[in-house]
Amino acid sequence: MPIDANELTLDELAIALAPAVADSAVFDGWSNAAVDAAAQMEGVDPDVARLAFPGGAMDMIAAWIASIDRDMAEALPAPALDAMGVGQRIRAMLVFRIEALAPRHEALRRALAIMAMPTNVARSARLGWRSADLMWRMAGDTATDLNHYSKRAILSSVYASTLAVFSQDESEEFADTFAFLDRRLKDVANFGKFTARFKRSDDERFSPMRLLGRLRYPAR
Repeated sequence: MPIDANELTLDELAIALAPAVADSAVFDGWSNAAVDAAAQMEGVDPDVARLAFPGGAMDMIAAWIASIDRDMAEALPAPALDAMGVGQRIRAMLVFRIEALAPRHEALRRALAIMAMPTNVARSARLGWRSADLMWRMAGDTATDLNHYSKRAILSSVYASTLAVFSQDESEEFADTFAFLDRRLKDVANFGKFTARFKRSDDERFSPMRLLGRLRYPAR
């Protein structure tokens, strides 16, 4: 069904167009040409479509991430997640995201290259944090202390390192990526026990920075 741009704000239009832009980015890169092609596919005036991405490639990528966030929330409602443990919920959401990205593998590769540019690193980190925050909230996290921030920082790191592997993965059905993800989740050990770890004595306290260091330079 064509997108009715008249019924959407520009932010909503950007998210609605983002999957089609990602499809076109496989061939045209994250460019105005990809936006024009997506607009044609979705029955939107190309001039209006371009207005939805005033910041260029990073706006397109941010909208794509937002569309995956939206789809994840719709595909994994609370009743479905309630039957799982916390660690299982987090893994289910990460697996959903990887599977959602799989048909647009080349678009992801190009997106990661743009996000890694020095001028885009800060915004890329914010986008990763936003997705991690959504996943933790969907998993039922209500922490408001330091634990709140450590969980999101660690999950952002797990997801970013997994995407880096996924973007280069040529194994059958991305088996290497899922094996890597499971190793990273094992490194984190048990998401549901973070709070208990932070309440231990200083000598035994869990160190987010130490774990992030291990996740940044993991053993493959």
